[in-house]
Amino acid sequence: MNKAFVKESDRDDDDDLPQAQALPAGMRNYMTPEGYARLRDELAHLMTVERPSVVQIVSWAASNGDRSENGDYLYGKKRLREIDRRMRFLTKRLDIAEVVDASVQPNRDQVFFGATVVYADKAGAEHTVRIVGVDEAEPLAGKISWISPVARALIKAREGDTVVLRTPGGVEELDILEVRYPPLQA
Repeated sequence: MNKAFVKESDRDDDDDLPQAQALPAGMRNYMTPEGYARLRDELAHLMTVERPSVVQIVSWAASNGDRSENGDYLYGKKRLREIDRRMRFLTKRLDIAEVVDASVQPNRDQVFFGATVVYADKAGAEHTVRIVGVDEAEPLAGKISWISPVARALIKAREGDTVVLRTPGGVEELDILEVRYPPLQA
């Protein structure tokens, strides 16, 4: 096959990668210490383990000759682009990160970044959420981004307060039952 038909580009397969939630303009990238460490560890793993391994495979595949029909070479180059893209993303996110240690929060009865909040909706169902950074959010695990509608409704409220949550389905009231922070570090 002619090489003209297998042109490689750095923009190939951009749509295959999940898009990270963009930070609102002018907002800081708040993160918990655990979230920061997780992203830093992922970046280190990509730089020291995954990328060198893939580079070695691509180098071996390139030495085999015709690259146009060499699956190891083509897949390896694609994987290298994915790794490099993720490394650039992580580097940018870590550079602008502002680590917030919730254990030193002085107002422990009020909801701020890093708080674990137990609230009840109007049906009486209790929900427990932890307010974390944009890159740490896992709604199914109870970790919600500080810019999410629920977190915005909860922030600055106190235990016993009722807050209003505006959703596309209408207005809902949430009763704050408990506010917790990680224990103070000695």
